[in-house]
Amino acid sequence: MQAHPTTLNEWLSRLEAMHPKAIDMGLERVARVRDALGLRFDCPVITVGGTNGKGSTCAMLESILLQGGYRVGLYTSPHLIHFNERARIDGEIVGDAQLVAQFEAVEAARGEVSLTYFEFTTLAIMRLFMEAGLDAVILEVGLGGRLDAVNVIDADVAVVTSVDIDHTEFLGSTREEIGFEKAGIFRPGRPAIVGDPLPPRSLVEHAEKIGADLWLMSRDFNYSGDKQQWNYGGRNMRRNALGYPGLRGANQLLNACAALAALEALRDRLPLGAQEVRSGLALVELPGRFQVLPGRPAVILDVAHNPHAAATLSQNLGNMGFFPYTYAIFGAMADKDIAGIIAQLKDHVDHWCLTDLPLPRAAKAADIAEMLEDAGVTPRNEPDAERSIRCFANPAEAYANARSRAGENDRIAVFGSFLTVAGVMEARKSEYH
Repeated sequence: MQAHPTTLNEWLSRLEAMHPKAIDMGLERVARVRDALGLRFDCPVITVGGTNGKGSTCAMLESILLQGGYRVGLYTSPHLIHFNERARIDGEIVGDAQLVAQFEAVEAARGEVSLTYFEFTTLAIMRLFMEAGLDAVILEVGLGGRLDAVNVIDADVAVVTSVDIDHTEFLGSTREEIGFEKAGIFRPGRPAIVGDPLPPRSLVEHAEKIGADLWLMSRDFNYSGDKQQWNYGGRNMRRNALGYPGLRGANQLLNACAALAALEALRDRLPLGAQEVRSGLALVELPGRFQVLPGRPAVILDVAHNPHAAATLSQNLGNMGFFPYTYAIFGAMADKDIAGIIAQLKDHVDHWCLTDLPLPRAAKAADIAEMLEDAGVTPRNEPDAERSIRCFANPAEAYANARSRAGENDRIAVFGSFLTVAGVMEARKSEYH
């Protein structure tokens, strides 16, 4: 018999081995343990599902509600470095001891019921939130929606950010099949916010069939704006002269719109002023997505475009083990703290491939090169130099150069603006087709 775990890492190791499947779709087991735990919330619960944009939307909801002075619990997955990142209370990552106490409670309540790692930890974090006396709880769906462990809680408002092809082995191979799975988080008579501008018919039909209060982008809420600011228009309220969200990305206005629609639907229970919304959008942060692509040399994609995200990336790079050389492909917007990003990462990088980006507000590669030299990075640019700085017109050219120079045991870290990462991803697609 295995000894009872006492530390978070011991618990996590045990949970990884406890259930025969990593993913076991279905709610019957989870619901039994939920009932044994007496798990229920007195405060509003917002559940957020979708293929892309879930993390951003959750982060915006949390940020705005915190600016409103509310006590907020946020559950997201997966984590980047530490498991604790999955649970935040009042904007702070929870400690090991808090999680261990909840793991013990779930273990005591589950009896003979077998739970996956995700199911067990989801129930534990929900119980932590239930006991914390919160004003609002935000739950990010792990996979799909209908059969995801998060869905054992009836959300007061459910958001589906986007529907695209992903996790086909569990959710189906078409947007229609996947849309039906995502729609499973909707509840009769309760707001169902759809941020996808072109949602699958299956998602809309399911919402209508169960009698959910369906909010569709363009029909029930929308946005307008120019380069400086944007406006939200909902069913019964407008929010004008908003700054762009602190999360920069192609779909962040869609995500922000869905978040504001969810908050409009809850306005009687969680009222928010204009300034609280503005501040929440401006201050929102989301840790970088550390993605290591298969193959050699190792390629890491991370939208780390501020010093905080760069610090996370730095820690992750440090944890990866030894690589003879690290090549960085880096491009960023001029309004970013580029010197701060460099300070976090300069000790991990041997060869800098700096790139221009196709936006007027992007920093020029040549200007970033000067900042590197100001930070004490003084390479020589001969072909066999141990360190180098080179400038390129676009991410694809920077990536091609790094690929041509990197040995198979080296690594290439792509970071900065989402445009940097997107450009390299496009280059890789053409490389393999």
